[in-house]
Amino acid sequence: MELKQLLVTALIPVLKVLSITALGSYLALDRVNILGEVTRKNLNTVVFYVFGPALVSSNVAQTSTYQNMVKMWFIPVNILITFIIGSILGCLLIQLIRPPAHLRGLVLGCCAAGNLGMMLLIIVPEVCKEKGSPFGAPDVCHMYAMGYASLSMAVGDFYVWSYVYNIVRISSRRGNQDYNQSVERSSTSDQATTSRKLEQRIVMVLQKINLKSIFAPSTIGALVGFPIGVIPQIRKLFLGDGAPLRVIQDTAYLLGDGAIPSLILIIGGNLLKGLRGSGIQKSLVVGIIVVRYVALPLIGILVVKGALKFGLVHSDPLYLFVLLLQFSLPPAMNIGIMTQVFGAGENECSVIMLWTYAFASLSLTFWSAAFMWLVARL
Repeated sequence: MELKQLLVTALIPVLKVLSITALGSYLALDRVNILGEVTRKNLNTVVFYVFGPALVSSNVAQTSTYQNMVKMWFIPVNILITFIIGSILGCLLIQLIRPPAHLRGLVLGCCAAGNLGMMLLIIVPEVCKEKGSPFGAPDVCHMYAMGYASLSMAVGDFYVWSYVYNIVRISSRRGNQDYNQSVERSSTSDQATTSRKLEQRIVMVLQKINLKSIFAPSTIGALVGFPIGVIPQIRKLFLGDGAPLRVIQDTAYLLGDGAIPSLILIIGGNLLKGLRGSGIQKSLVVGIIVVRYVALPLIGILVVKGALKFGLVHSDPLYLFVLLLQFSLPPAMNIGIMTQVFGAGENECSVIMLWTYAFASLSLTFWSAAFMWLVARL
């Protein structure tokens, strides 16, 4: 496939995202006020608890046969690798830039966690529809693309809410924690033994683990979809033209269709905050952009090629494309929700999201074209 055609194929889905994002920003303007802060919050709640789980469960059920599950096992591993490498690069960036303590969790989270939900759900299926796509028949490509992207969304949400949530929480409360710990040490140092202190620390950590956050609705949706797809007896009940309970699956598809446009509109409205600016260091924003759009994709190529060489993944071009794309996504939008919850770094997060998503239009176009060219030759 010619380079020009690859670039056009990669650019069209990104332009669609940008168009809806721009609409979301316009609707969020004060003079329009259709998608104001309260409305966005309510719409986000509907997406989080209804549209998202329906989207994930319906698509995971459709594609999660036993044979496909054997093939897709590397997706959770690959996402874990992106989080580990992103965290290492984030730590190096923190050591280099030295941001304030309350922002370090935000920086680490933005480097580690990509937007594995919405971006993959839009870009990969849309690429399947474009003329000249290297992934075969559009309908078959679209079905598997939605399955891969939905599984990525569920796994990504689990990692985000179990890992990033806690590092943002710890970072935002570090000042208060240090003060409380110093007071505790000065009043109990003569009384408590080392083992007692360790026991108290373990109990404190266990009390702060939020299982409700870890098992996000989209993750629960995936857990519901897996047995429907994998177990033949259950699959016959829900999937297929003659399935007696197909109305449930059709309803899930109908609800899931509302997730993608709603998410993009919310992102457009949220990015408007970034235009107001903040006191964040410019070098910090540049560093996050370099980590997410230069270092991670290059490392991702090595990881995926290595996995293919050692037989850990099969040579399906669409599957390899999704694995590679997981290394080149903008930061997860859920991080913005976390900064709002803990009341630390909210304005800085808005600026980071604004610029990383602005650069994503160029980065995703380039890397999508590069990855399509690469998987056609692997």
